[in-house]
Amino acid sequence: MVAILARRLGADRLDLAQEVVQEALLRALATWPYRGVPDNPRGWLFQVARYRALDLLRREDVLRAKLEAFGAEWPAAAAAAEPHGVDDDELAMILMCCHPTLPRAARVALTLKTVGGFGVDEIAAALLTRPASVAQRLVRAKRRLRDERVDLTLPPADALPLRLESVLDVLYLLFNEGYTAHGGDNLVRAELCGEAIRLARIVAAHPPTDRPPVHALLALMLLQASRLPVRADAAGDLLRLAEQNRSRWDQGAIAEGLHHLERAAAGDTITVYHVEAAIAACHAVAPDEASTDWPYVLQLYDQLHELKPSPVVALNRAIALAMVEGP
Repeated sequence: MVAILARRLGADRLDLAQEVVQEALLRALATWPYRGVPDNPRGWLFQVARYRALDLLRREDVLRAKLEAFGAEWPAAAAAAEPHGVDDDELAMILMCCHPTLPRAARVALTLKTVGGFGVDEIAAALLTRPASVAQRLVRAKRRLRDERVDLTLPPADALPLRLESVLDVLYLLFNEGYTAHGGDNLVRAELCGEAIRLARIVAAHPPTDRPPVHALLALMLLQASRLPVRADAAGDLLRLAEQNRSRWDQGAIAEGLHHLERAAAGDTITVYHVEAAIAACHAVAPDEASTDWPYVLQLYDQLHELKPSPVVALNRAIALAMVEGP
């Protein structure tokens, strides 16, 4: 709802879109328990939010022209928007929140707040920072988008690769924060992993952003997320791959991940996401640690080290080498 309203009102009216949606939800909470849920709940909410937005816009003379365009282009059928329409607007919202001119931390916070619907306190807890810091990031990010007049539209073809790279960076960071949190009581935050996968599915489903790196990242996240049910023990401690009960891995997520990995092979460029997804696939299809194709895993880590050298990659390569050479 926020995405649809913000796209029609303009990115500079993001706060207004969020405000009227919140008011519509509050009105539903106040009236539905007594009057019953309407036949078209989503249409009811959109209609209430739309009328509230029109009321607020009428008070601003400087936005009169925008008010006329807004009222004229919104047919009655828009109140019961089709799912694909929501997704189109949500994709535009993702691309806006991940604008390359915003700092990385601000992109993550703005995406969680605006597209994911997370509250400031939830974002602060997820990113292990203070709510006041998150609030400041959001204010500065919105101000920057407004000052630079960033539109809630798909960027032109020549600008899409840079914007898409920024989106993938945010989704990768978001998923990793959930998969292996850097602190806090819970070292696995499944809700962050789920939100990253949900957003990646939206990006992968649209022709302008249906690119091999998107499918590679989505494959990586799905294959890794398949282990979430057994990634930690009853005490909350992380379990090594060899210690996990593979029969409890999510086979649906593995199948979907392998499907997207196959789609990722359509391009002629190999990214970090491709290599990491291929490594995850090797583990996902192996019935146990000994059956893993360790020579191929070692080859993939060699390739990953060329693309993204790091101590973690070097350590994992050493483990793969030890498995290949044996005791």
